[in-house]
Amino acid sequence: MKPTSLEALYSKFIPVVGDAPPDMQRELGQFDVFSLGNLRPGYDHRPPMPFNRQAFYKISLTHGRGRIEYADQAIETGPNTLFLATPRTSYRWTPLAPVPSGYFCIFTDEFLRPLKGGMLGEELPIFQPGAHPVVTLTAAEEAIFQKMVHEMVSDYAYKYGLLRTYLVELLHFVQKLQPASAPAIAPAAARLADQFAELLERQFPLEGPPPPRLRTAKAYADHLAVHVNHLNRVLKEATGHTTTALVSHRTAQKAKLLLKQTTQNVSEEADYLGFTDVAHFKRQTGLTPGGFRG
Repeated sequence: MKPTSLEALYSKFIPVVGDAPPDMQRELGQFDVFSLGNLRPGYDHRPPMPFNRQAFYKISLTHGRGRIEYADQAIETGPNTLFLATPRTSYRWTPLAPVPSGYFCIFTDEFLRPLKGGMLGEELPIFQPGAHPVVTLTAAEEAIFQKMVHEMVSDYAYKYGLLRTYLVELLHFVQKLQPASAPAIAPAAARLADQFAELLERQFPLEGPPPPRLRTAKAYADHLAVHVNHLNRVLKEATGHTTTALVSHRTAQKAKLLLKQTTQNVSEEADYLGFTDVAHFKRQTGLTPGGFRG
């Protein structure tokens, strides 16, 4: 399944202002706010919903009961739950209330670019592997979303600059709610960590055959044109894990998702993921395929 494009999003949801994407200059990027319940005719929220990812960033604020599944996690949500999805995040959200309520905003990398250079964009730890994208907001943080909605309907000439400020404030609120982590790393190291994360995610496309598999830390380092020791040092500093550990963990996550989502036999899935046999699968995930499906 291809990542959801902006065009596909606007074909399903009606934004809080207007009926189509705003006419913004390409270099300014894209930002918009939607109500979860404001679907176009012919669409609904009824399950089953496929795992998918978007070609943009998305921050959702949901009220009421629901379930968010991402990687190998399944989290039950309640009032004031916020979920941050990046273009690398494959997930499924299932509302457990008859009429889901809440808001979500979407933005592209270009929209944040004017404010990058410190703890913004891909350099913010919440965009890095291992972050916790689901948090519960207080009234103060939820008010930021309400200000976004209010500003979208205003006629203020510089409202997108103000909206960018609100977005950064919301991102920092989410970052403050993250578990304690290592100190921020240098921008160059953060970029390398992000490039590694993107390369790792490309190993597991949502559709079509996988690319030639990168199986070792050295293979990833060579692809990124850095020494393997340097890559290990940067990733250890950024995530607390080595290259090999991150690759193994992501492979195990994908294995569990395949077992949940498909009926392929184990040998086919093992071949897709690079496992040599079921014993190898068990060593990587701690689970037997039959036991996980059961």
